[in-house]
Amino acid sequence: MGAEFLRIQLRRAGGWICESICPGSEFSINHSIQLRAFFMSRKVYVAGNLVPAEQATVSVFDHGLLYGDGIFEGIRVYGGRVFLHREHIDRLYESALAIRLEIPMTHSEMIKAVEDTVKANDIIDGYVRLVVTRGSGSLGLDIRRTSDPQVIIIADTISLYPAELYETGMRLVTAATIRNHPGALSPRVKSLNYLNNIMAKIEGTDAGTVEALMLNHNGEVAECTGDNIFIVKQGVLKTPQPDSGILAGITRNAVMKLAVAAGVTVQECVLTRHDIFTADECFLTGTAAEVIAVISLDGRQIGAGTPGSITKDLLNRFRKLTQT
Repeated sequence: MGAEFLRIQLRRAGGWICESICPGSEFSINHSIQLRAFFMSRKVYVAGNLVPAEQATVSVFDHGLLYGDGIFEGIRVYGGRVFLHREHIDRLYESALAIRLEIPMTHSEMIKAVEDTVKANDIIDGYVRLVVTRGSGSLGLDIRRTSDPQVIIIADTISLYPAELYETGMRLVTAATIRNHPGALSPRVKSLNYLNNIMAKIEGTDAGTVEALMLNHNGEVAECTGDNIFIVKQGVLKTPQPDSGILAGITRNAVMKLAVAAGVTVQECVLTRHDIFTADECFLTGTAAEVIAVISLDGRQIGAGTPGSITKDLLNRFRKLTQT
């Protein structure tokens, strides 16, 4: 049947997307042309301008590419509104300050650039990837030999996990790759160098799960590769404290506030795998993930093995928050 298929390559923001088309199927060549037009219509903010995605480029000498020297934010859009926009921009500038990166825009200019990019791409419900690189420089680590930091803003749609997992809950495995030591690089910096998380993510996907739990250098629970983690024990909501080696997630903070408003006691504390194994409920939070239940860790069922009542309530409250 291979001869009956056509391979169509669609260029999108510097990469290629290949689609297999079977003549006579619902996924027709006309559909492929529509997809290509969709990708080509995307506008990316780079170097102070909105340009077609295929024209959005940076120098190969940019230290963001050469060394992962830069920062980023992932931001959601709901109903055409950039969600928790100020909080994300504040964290971006805090990350920049921590690594001595001077962003060539003010807070208000950055906020406007994000909103303009969302509007230019007609995003109603979607995702923004905001990147700031160190800029072009020599083939060396000296930041004094770099110049012209690049601000890149991409607005698109996103679906991180299959929809059914929000109903059934997801499984986790513990990665052997530990979270970077906070004495080496603070996890509170949302840097472009995500290799630590990527290696742990590979372990998860190799084990057949879509996420993996990461421990810190003390063997305590830190976070997952892209999400913060919570447990519920006897009605108390618990999550690793900031010095456990976590990124202080924007969604994490929002969910904690929602829990307090709902009368749930919230504790930031040291957690171990024992606490997760013996929890009544477990869930993850993240900008892309939102709120999603965890039903097992390393093959061991958590609680009843289904999303718990507090988890489901917080998910409903969070979704209402996104619409206000």
